[in-house]
Amino acid sequence: MSEPTEEALAVPVADLRPALEAVLMVADQPLDEPTLATAVGYPVPEVAEALAGLSQEYADQGRGFDLRNVAGGWRFYTREEFAQVVEGFVLEGQQARLTQAALETLAVVAYQQPVSRARVSAIRGVNVDGVMRTLVNRGLVEEAGQDGEHGATLYRTTSYFLERIGVVSLDELPELAPHLPDLDELEDELRERTSEPDPVAGEDQPEEQP
Repeated sequence: MSEPTEEALAVPVADLRPALEAVLMVADQPLDEPTLATAVGYPVPEVAEALAGLSQEYADQGRGFDLRNVAGGWRFYTREEFAQVVEGFVLEGQQARLTQAALETLAVVAYQQPVSRARVSAIRGVNVDGVMRTLVNRGLVEEAGQDGEHGATLYRTTSYFLERIGVVSLDELPELAPHLPDLDELEDELRERTSEPDPVAGEDQPEEQP
């Protein structure tokens, strides 16, 4: 008797929609359609159709969660109207929101990436080292190599950042970049300022609190 071939085994092992729900329930990051198709053993077009159907079904039923396609993959999310309830339960009153300083710094990185900390500091007019560490620790910003001219570490936003703000790519960000100051002019101004003697010798620039 011939042994079953690998192709013969690559068949659906469960109903499509429940299988997708089971996989998505344990996923700790968004999963794209090819990955899900491999997991449940169905063709990608059928998986895409089933995902869209599930998403619409949850919305029509007014469930406490949504299934969304964000940052290039599908994942369950708490519906917006219940976010405060969940936040209160998970955080037990602790504040997890980013400060205004962190939000402003994150916006600069998002629109000017890849960008160095020095340039972010030039745009914001304050030392952003502490804020940048917070953004990196939160998984919203990551290193993106080095500046070939100065050797400074460059930073960019992460896929988690896209996931949190609910967009698939940076192209979907609002058109705000033209309103930001010119980086080259700011860098020249910063260089001129730093070449002048400090009012108090040895005094460090105060670091903005994250």
